[in-house]
Amino acid sequence: MPNRLDAKLISWASDLDDKTVEQARRTANLPFVDGHVALMPDAHYGMGATIGSVIPTKGAIVPAAVGVDIGCGMIAAQTSLTANDLPDKLGPLHGAIRRVVPAGVGKGHEGDNAMPVDLATTARALSLTEKQTNKAHNQFGSLGSGNHFVEVCLDDADRVWVVLHSGSRGIGNELAMQHIECA
Repeated sequence: MPNRLDAKLISWASDLDDKTVEQARRTANLPFVDGHVALMPDAHYGMGATIGSVIPTKGAIVPAAVGVDIGCGMIAAQTSLTANDLPDKLGPLHGAIRRVVPAGVGKGHEGDNAMPVDLATTARALSLTEKQTNKAHNQFGSLGSGNHFVEVCLDDADRVWVVLHSGSRGIGNELAMQHIECA
């Protein structure tokens, strides 16, 4: 259930520190904010703007509003499985996921295990450097570090879902800085 912190700030987060709330309030009171700022359940203090916030604007584009490490991916995908299809012990499933989905700073698919992704078109469109293109190729399909995860969970009808939150592995920061400089 959302918690209205004031007229311009609504929160779905259950645990917010004072620094995060103050940062979000400053943002909510900017003259181009149209309506209220919404804080998502994972909201936390960021460089410039609160991470996990939705900031509706009118007549303004704020490229740094999502912070400087953009490019995280999130998806919740329903599988065809139900709770009855899962093993009694999930340890082996967890181990299998860990073996095929690299996680951690600089971790990716190396050598023959590199993901077969053609980045040629995207690389030219985004003006990626050779180093950035190689990094994207090797780390495609990995998690990164920090608050990134793969989760196997059940919904109220006992259907199995896979939830993924992957990081940008620093390339998001590099691209954000390019766009901020341009703006």
